[in-house]
Amino acid sequence: MKIAFFGAGLMGAGFIRRMLANGNQVNVWNRSPARAKALEEHGAKAFADAAAALQGVDRIHLSLGDDASVDAVLEPLAGAIAAATPIVDHTTTAPTPTRERVARWDARKRLFVHAPVFMAPANCHEGTGLMIVSGEKARCDAQMPVLQTMTGKVIYLGEGTDRAAAFKLFGNLALIGMAGVLGDVVRLAQACGVDPADAMGLFANFNPGQILPTRAAKIASGPYEPPSFEMAMARKDVRLMIEEAQRGGFALEVMPAVMAVYDAGIARGEGHLDATAAMRPRAAK
Repeated sequence: MKIAFFGAGLMGAGFIRRMLANGNQVNVWNRSPARAKALEEHGAKAFADAAAALQGVDRIHLSLGDDASVDAVLEPLAGAIAAATPIVDHTTTAPTPTRERVARWDARKRLFVHAPVFMAPANCHEGTGLMIVSGEKARCDAQMPVLQTMTGKVIYLGEGTDRAAAFKLFGNLALIGMAGVLGDVVRLAQACGVDPADAMGLFANFNPGQILPTRAAKIASGPYEPPSFEMAMARKDVRLMIEEAQRGGFALEVMPAVMAVYDAGIARGEGHLDATAAMRPRAAK
């Protein structure tokens, strides 16, 4: 198979090397030509012009920075992409512009599929990790044989063309949010005179991730009574964290926002409910 790949950053380079290892020919274009050129030692062919990289290809794959970069690369090529050539975008993009992008390419009679990933560069190179995809089922099913060679697992999320984009943001929100919480653990440890490495050692034996699926399900749909941990008591513990950090000369960054959510729940008369009730779905403002 002959593939045009746009984007030779850390993720893109890993994907390209995987595709080459699978016996494909890969034409590579990147905004910084040196990155594309560096992949020639692995068997890729670098192009300075994106349109030239399209010549004779069976497929197009992208791994770029954001919505704007995807459109900036693809829109000038709209007239040059053959109707039978699938476009598969692995970029992390927002749901609304992703939905609009698929509709725009549909109007051009071009097949566009969004397939973002939960994969590090090493996973891209090794063909491990998780890829997610959504949209018309027949369209996604047709791409599955190729996508399955790129990763350890591919999950189809449904007909909505923006669902994969949304679920990718859900996952990244959790990952980035955990990093923010762990930053507060470090600050609280320093305030308590505990080496941050020692504090993080707690998680070798205490793994909060094990209860994440249960907590997530409870936040989404309850039940919130009887409580396993009352909202008022959770709020008290957050107060203790913030106050102790302040005594040691540190300010927590994430937990004050969590305390504000608990305060709003308690103000609604929900202090007796499970702490997860403070985080449950609510109508948009």
